Amino acid sequence: MTTTLGGFVLGTPDPQALADFYRALLAWEEAERSAQWVRLRDPARERPGLSFQLEADHTPPVWPQRPGSQQMQAHLDLQVDDLEAETERACALGATEEAHQPQNDVRVLRDPHGHLFCLFLPGA
Repeated sequence: MTTTLGGFVLGTPDPQALADFYRALLAWEEAERSAQWVRLRDPARERPGLSFQLEADHTPPVWPQRPGSQQMQAHLDLQVDDLEAETERACALGATEEAHQPQNDVRVLRDPHGHLFCLFLPGA
């Protein structure tokens, strides 16, 4: 049997709104939508996808990590060809740039619901 990654799921209090943010950011298309679930996919392939499920009590992680605070369990790494332009575009779509940036060739941002994600250049 073969195992492959089918998708990545983010919990959020508003799956539709967060899916709309990532659909615009990634230029992906919607594969399915309900009140509690939205799945996006790359137009060139069905899987892996990025999904959003209803979690009314979602608590965003603290960055950088501090003992006793909500820890980040995972984050998305998104490769870009122009770090400055794509950071500006992500922020125009509703992301926020974090004050703590651990590397010059990576930008740590938050999506509109507080999930951390990184934009990075090839080779970073």
